[in-house]
Amino acid sequence: MVNYFSSDFKLAILGGGQLGKMMLYETRKYDIQTLVLDPSEEAPCKISCNYFEQGDLMDYETVLNFGRKADVVTFEIEGVNIEALKKLESEGIKTYPSADTLEKIQNKAVQKQFYKNNDIPTADFKVFSDLKELRSAVEKETVKIPFVWKSATGGYDGKGVSVIKKTADLDGLSKGECIAENLVPFKNELAVIVARNPSGEVRTYPVVEMEFHPTANQVEYVICPARIDEKVAEKARKTAERVSEAFQHVGLLAVEMFQTEDDEILINEVAPRPHNSGHYSIEASYTNQFEQQIRAILDLPLGNTDSKVGGIMVNLVGDENYEGEVVYENIEEIMKLDGVTPHIYGKKITRPFRKMGHVTIVDKDLAKARKVAEEVKNSIKVISKK
Repeated sequence: MVNYFSSDFKLAILGGGQLGKMMLYETRKYDIQTLVLDPSEEAPCKISCNYFEQGDLMDYETVLNFGRKADVVTFEIEGVNIEALKKLESEGIKTYPSADTLEKIQNKAVQKQFYKNNDIPTADFKVFSDLKELRSAVEKETVKIPFVWKSATGGYDGKGVSVIKKTADLDGLSKGECIAENLVPFKNELAVIVARNPSGEVRTYPVVEMEFHPTANQVEYVICPARIDEKVAEKARKTAERVSEAFQHVGLLAVEMFQTEDDEILINEVAPRPHNSGHYSIEASYTNQFEQQIRAILDLPLGNTDSKVGGIMVNLVGDENYEGEVVYENIEEIMKLDGVTPHIYGKKITRPFRKMGHVTIVDKDLAKARKVAEEVKNSIKVISKK
C-alpha cells in the first residue's frame, strides 16, 4: 500500500481551474502533495497547491516534463496532450483517467461513434469533416433542419453547441470537424456521476436533474435528487454504469443524458472528471465528488454516494452586460438564508456568462430548496467595478 498521506507522494493535476481548486480542498484535508499545470498565471488552483507551473496543456514536452515530477497524474479539463499522457504511462507513471479513455472522449465525433459501436443509446447523428461539408449536406437536404450542431473539439460551457433552426444559423460557427445531431424531444436532462477505482469498485451518485438557461445553453440549476419516477432513476443509473463499463475509466465519469417523452434514456455526452452536475455534493452528500475523485484515482475505498439532504446548485455566471474586475453584488443577502453556501472560484475578471462560482442550497424539503434557489438566483449579481 502506497503511503499517500503526509509523505513524499506527489499528485499532478493538469488544469488549474475551479474543478482543480475544489479537488485541492480534499488533498489539503488528507495532506497529499500536489503539483498543478495551467496556462494562466491567475489560475484558481495557484493558491492551494504545493507547486504551480505555468504552461500549455496541449504542448507535448511541457506536459511530459511536468508529469515526470509526479507519481500519479490526473486532469480537470479534457484539453490536454494525449500523446504526452501515453508516454508517461509507458514510463510507469499512472495517469487516471487513462490516455485511452480520454482519447475516446476528447473528440465528440469519436465519442458519439463509440456509443454506436457499443450499442449505447444516443441520438442519431452524422459526422462532417468541416462546416463546408455540413452546409452542402443541408443544401442537398441529406441533413434536415432543425438539428443540433456540435463542434467535435474545443466545446465547453455552452460553447461549441448550437440548435440550427434555419440555414443562417450556420453563419459564424467554428469551421472544423462537427456533428449534426437529431433534436431529441425530451422531458428532462439528467446526469449521473459514476466513480470507479483501479481495483474495479464502482459507485454511482443519485440522478440529478438539470435546468438550463434559455439562451446561454448553460446549466442554471442542478437538482438532487431528480424529480422523476423511481423506475426512470434506476434505468438512468444502470445506463450510466454501462457507459462507465464500456469506457473502463478510472476516476469520475459524469454521464449526461436525456429522458425522452416515452421514458427512454439516451446518452448525450460524458466528462471524465468532476463535473458541474456534482457540485451539490460538497454540502449534500456523505462523500463529495472531489473527495471521491481522489479516492478513485489513488485506489482507495470509494465513499458513500448517498445524499444526507436534498441539494440544489445554482451557477454564478457573469452578467451579460458586464466585463472587468469582478464584484459579487448582494452576496451578504444570500448568506443570511438558511442552508445557503456560496463558492467563489477565484477568477478576478468577469465576462458575460463566464462561470465565476456556484451556490448550494440544502434542505430536507426539495421544493423549499428550489424556492430558495430562485431567490438566490434573483438576488446575487456577478458584475464588474464601475
